[in-house]
Amino acid sequence: MAAGASHWHSYLEVILSRERQRLEHFQRAEDILLTLLEGVHARDPRFLVDYARNLEAFELALCASEDAVTVEVPLRIDGNALSVVVCQPGDSPTGHHPGLDTCCLEVPSPGTDLEDWTSTVGVMEQGGGAGCLVPEKVLQHLKELLVSAIVHCQRQFLLQPGDLSAENLQEDTMELSLLIRGGWKTLRFDIVPVVKRWQEPLWLKGRQRDRGFPKGSLQKATEEAHFVPASPHCWRSSTHLPILKLLQAVDTQKGPRLDSLRLLDQLRSQDWGEEGGKGGLTFNHLKMVLLWSTELFPSPEDWQDLEGSIYRLLVILLRCLATGCLPHFLHPEENLFQGEPLDLTSLYCKVESFAQDPRRFLRFHFGLPACTDRWQADTGTRALLQLPAKDGSYWDTAYFDILLSQFQVYRIQDGARRSAMSQLLSKIRREIPQQS
Repeated sequence: MAAGASHWHSYLEVILSRERQRLEHFQRAEDILLTLLEGVHARDPRFLVDYARNLEAFELALCASEDAVTVEVPLRIDGNALSVVVCQPGDSPTGHHPGLDTCCLEVPSPGTDLEDWTSTVGVMEQGGGAGCLVPEKVLQHLKELLVSAIVHCQRQFLLQPGDLSAENLQEDTMELSLLIRGGWKTLRFDIVPVVKRWQEPLWLKGRQRDRGFPKGSLQKATEEAHFVPASPHCWRSSTHLPILKLLQAVDTQKGPRLDSLRLLDQLRSQDWGEEGGKGGLTFNHLKMVLLWSTELFPSPEDWQDLEGSIYRLLVILLRCLATGCLPHFLHPEENLFQGEPLDLTSLYCKVESFAQDPRRFLRFHFGLPACTDRWQADTGTRALLQLPAKDGSYWDTAYFDILLSQFQVYRIQDGARRSAMSQLLSKIRREIPQQS
């Protein structure tokens, strides 16, 4: 089932060769964006400019497709002085329903430095006379400042024709989108205002903290909450930057972990997409798979070579596709497949077809994706993957070790771990005797 080492590395070398050019395009486009954000700050100092864009560049280098780059614009506000209150149906006007885990940011009693926000941008009055910072009004004010900064740059000849398109600013969304040209490549930047606030360390129920990660990396990545607009009147806590910080922590460890992500994302973009470019797996899905594989395969022995590393991501991805559930790494109760326009059956066939015969896919092409019509499902693997996902009983290292052995890439020598796998396999065979 495995491809030769040269096939894996040849494919990866082509991917890596493109990264430098993508980063150059990003840096040129970023220079234009920062000029605009400096103009926004000059007009209203309450909108800050965050020059530390290393995380965005880091993500762009990993991603094969040209997805939008999320750019947070911090508000000059003491987020710790705000009260976080869960949004209720009555908090939003008719036609706007608060989503799960959304909140209002209540302004406390007078006498704080928050008054300059409530007096200019506006607040939404709630019970007891407390006022809330309204995302819709913050976005509208930021949009007006951006347009003003764009006009100023054009008049000062700081922008060349074709450097920027602001047509997407007319969209009624919770981010402000600009298309900016970096060299010959155009990038989309989704600009969102953010309120930062310190928070208690996340409690990972039933999970060992920092398992598989450098010590303290989880606490460092999640010590600050980032609230971004979720609806016209509600905010939500964004995990975008915490997830990127965890990926950076993964990158400090030995083994081709991020190279595995790079390679699978190229396959996602090239062979696993849906017709018309709609739906399908996203880079965010694969990022989550890598983080779970880091926790579930904590031993350096798991990450010694590229092929073995890739299969550790594949077995987790296949399990998620088979059960229709990809848990968020920081909030496992959240299913990232829920509400997405995904054909999980089609995706499963494409991913398992690659896992069974990777050599057929390890090539670059510019036409139709590799054909999977001749693919025959392995009934034993399918039965293992479709075991009931109740209580997370099959979301552990021993279970995924069994899947690795199914693909003939299990080379672990640890006696205790092999014993745990054998015990679980005996239990599974009693549950599905047709596979014994």
